[in-house]
Amino acid sequence: MTEPVLRVTATDAALALIDTLRAQHGPLMFHQSGGCCDGSAPMCYPRGEFIVGDYDRLLGEIGETPFYISGPQFEYWQHTQLIIDVVPGRGGMFSLEGPHGLRFLTRSRLFTDEEWAVLEVEEKARAA
Repeated sequence: MTEPVLRVTATDAALALIDTLRAQHGPLMFHQSGGCCDGSAPMCYPRGEFIVGDYDRLLGEIGETPFYISGPQFEYWQHTQLIIDVVPGRGGMFSLEGPHGLRFLTRSRLFTDEEWAVLEVEEKARAA
């Protein structure tokens, strides 16, 4: 059996912050738009407070929290695994982590050839 290939993962520090935010705000969601300024950071919202568009794509879940990316941004980053981390600093203006003096940060790595082959099979199965 082939291990699933995750398009988005999170560091332990990010998962701990997600738990803290969920305890304060209830269910959460992430969106990565790829725009300039705040839009280039992963934004954390109370679930349902951000309207997901027709071109947004669900990459997966981190800490039981759905993570969406805009369609155009997915086209740029489709060959990479997103790794959500936390660093000191101010988060995006509307992102929930701001008052904690932390911000979510997207790191990435290219998928291996083997991982990419698995993802291509999954995409074809999803499209069928």
